[in-house]
Amino acid sequence: MGRVGDAPILIPEGVTVEKMESFIKVTGPKGSLKFHVEKLVSVEIAANRIVISKKNDQKRTKALQGLVRNIIVNMINGVTEGWSKNLELIGVGFRVQGGSDHISLNVGYSHPVEIKAPEGISFEISDNTKIKVIGIDKQLVGQVAANIRKVRKPDVYKGKGIRMMGEYVRKKLGKSGKIGMPGTPGGSA
Repeated sequence: MGRVGDAPILIPEGVTVEKMESFIKVTGPKGSLKFHVEKLVSVEIAANRIVISKKNDQKRTKALQGLVRNIIVNMINGVTEGWSKNLELIGVGFRVQGGSDHISLNVGYSHPVEIKAPEGISFEISDNTKIKVIGIDKQLVGQVAANIRKVRKPDVYKGKGIRMMGEYVRKKLGKSGKIGMPGTPGGSA
């Protein structure tokens, strides 16, 4: 059984962590993030370390301790380095256009699909077929990337659509090999 929640978090230079009532605020060179901490765990900040402790030994509390620790680590990484997700458009005529705050997807519909970036998110476009979603909040970056992918999910027969970079799409065979077989319509007996 893992003990992720018991490990202390080291605060790097240039990052400040504040505890405000039931919130934790992490500020760094790229911006600041805020997170609500449940009452079942307590967060103590001392010198350059953060320690998360649980208030009881119930299963949910143990899970919450590890979750809170990982969220705070992701917040620290976000305000120092940032997070990104890469998507690619696969299909004849599929392309993306736009700037850092909005994109326009041409993915086989009769109209282009417009997507505006929420606050804290920006887009980078390369080769008219690759999109990079950038931000400091890991959850928001992942959600925006998932919403873009949802516009045109990868087709299981041809493989075309929007997919995460490196995502493998298992293709189905479809209908083949039935016509002309003995015992089938059109086949010899």
